[in-house]
Amino acid sequence: MIPTDISLIKDEASLRECYKQPMSRATDKVLDHLDVHCRAILALSPFCVLSSQGDDGADISPRGDPPGFLRVLDNQHLLLPDRIGNNRLDSFENILVNPMVGLLVLVPGMDETLRISGSAQITDDERLLAGSAVKGRVPGIGLLISVSAAFLHCPKAFVRSGLWNPERQIDRSTLPSYTAMLTDHVEGLSLDESERQAKIMAERGLY
Repeated sequence: MIPTDISLIKDEASLRECYKQPMSRATDKVLDHLDVHCRAILALSPFCVLSSQGDDGADISPRGDPPGFLRVLDNQHLLLPDRIGNNRLDSFENILVNPMVGLLVLVPGMDETLRISGSAQITDDERLLAGSAVKGRVPGIGLLISVSAAFLHCPKAFVRSGLWNPERQIDRSTLPSYTAMLTDHVEGLSLDESERQAKIMAERGLY
């Protein structure tokens, strides 16, 4: 239970009192474009997290593909292809309302991450999307992202968590299956129906 008299910090001055002053390499590292290092990381990355904000609140969405799927079009623009998924469209609906997005770009085995923020537009232009084809299949939709800020994030979170350490990986059987958990989350959804829907999703494939 949360105490009724919990102490809360409500202004920047009080917040800053809790921390030491950041060093210049933290405050001055933000770029307004994608440089050679950003491009190298993007070329090796098979995974990112996309953040967006709409009228109903914030959303984060994992995105993954072969390395380099976040295509650099030029120093200011990225193309993020959309693949077959659950069709909720949370991120896209948010972007229609508020185009501001953030990306956290990961490379397996690398503790540093690349953070990118900017504005996004939803495109179905085949001229842009053709370069994102996988197994001969061109995505129908993509996000054209205009970069306003890009910077490297220090490795401490990954060092502390040991995220890439194989010894930290769990046995998947420790938790129920995805289908079983969804059956508990969705009121009125039977296990048989959940498995039927899972089969349909599997038949649709990855691309």
